[in-house]
Amino acid sequence: MPGKRPRLVYVVTLAETGGAQSYVRDLLPAAREEFDVTLAAHGDGPLRSAAEELGVPFVPLHHVRRALSPVHDPLGLLELTRLFRRLRPDIVHLNSSKAGVLGRVAAASARVPARVFTAHGWAFKATSGFAARLYLWADRAVKPLTTMVICVSETELRAGLAARVCTAARTRVIANAVEVGPAPERTSKPGGPMQIVSVGRLAEPKDFPTLVEAVGSLPAGTVHLRVLGDGPLRSQLEAQIASLHAPVELVGEVPDVRPYLADSDLFVLSSRSEGMPLAVLEAMAAGLPVVASDVGGLREIVAESDTGLLVPPGEPGELAAAIGSLAGDEPRRLAYGAAGHQRAEERFSLPRWREAHLELYRSLLARGASS
Repeated sequence: MPGKRPRLVYVVTLAETGGAQSYVRDLLPAAREEFDVTLAAHGDGPLRSAAEELGVPFVPLHHVRRALSPVHDPLGLLELTRLFRRLRPDIVHLNSSKAGVLGRVAAASARVPARVFTAHGWAFKATSGFAARLYLWADRAVKPLTTMVICVSETELRAGLAARVCTAARTRVIANAVEVGPAPERTSKPGGPMQIVSVGRLAEPKDFPTLVEAVGSLPAGTVHLRVLGDGPLRSQLEAQIASLHAPVELVGEVPDVRPYLADSDLFVLSSRSEGMPLAVLEAMAAGLPVVASDVGGLREIVAESDTGLLVPPGEPGELAAAIGSLAGDEPRRLAYGAAGHQRAEERFSLPRWREAHLELYRSLLARGASS
């Protein structure tokens, strides 16, 4: 039919707050201008609300869930296959590990011409034991069914190639991005503890126990930490905070992190595995200095001793030393924050990032992509 727009389906395992969900949310406004877009995910959350506000159809998935399951996983595969056969998309873009594996098999079975998977952080790196091996085998098994893998950092690309879960010819790096506004005006504050903020799900591979231990070891009155997010480790963290008498506030989920970023002096991310965390980019866009674990693509974001400091993962002593060095040096914090905003604006802004995805979609359509 003349003028018919190509059909694009985004799939995310869960609709809850998270990096993969923010990634899809930020793609929706640009994608809907060129494509007939549908979004599918399990559960409710901000991503579903964002789709509904944009008029993008949302399909609730009942069996595609985060946890490995001998019951739900086969049903999830069937659910996705039926969805793709019904919608007959030209492109399926899969996000998060479970949706990435099941979705590539389902899309190939439904003969979807282009199957795209974004590796926000390889699951075999973020987990351990049997689950890590299973995801590694699964990613290798579905590699031949993949039209294109998008890695969010050069580090993730190297990890994927080394693990043989992607190929150089069918992989592209599109670094994550955030909305970057004008440089915020950050000025000196009166005395009091340095206000730290951290954002993330209270679960592995985020390592909030190390952050709480680091903050709890600093002299009383030096810092105050607010953690934005929730998850299964909340009760464990509450007990740790109480036992250490640590100046830590577990705020829980918030609809908008920007007011908290604006009211803070430092952003800290303590993780054992990352791809390219949007939370760090958002902090830099807000003009905050960053202290983060030196894992995944963080070295590609944080310029050491220019926009922040990087420390080894799982080392509370080194993390506390980095935080403490900035607690007593406001001029350095302000300088790091200003440089971070400039770096975010130059390298990680949304318009270029959106156009990179649209160009990829167009190229796949032009060549009639298939496995």
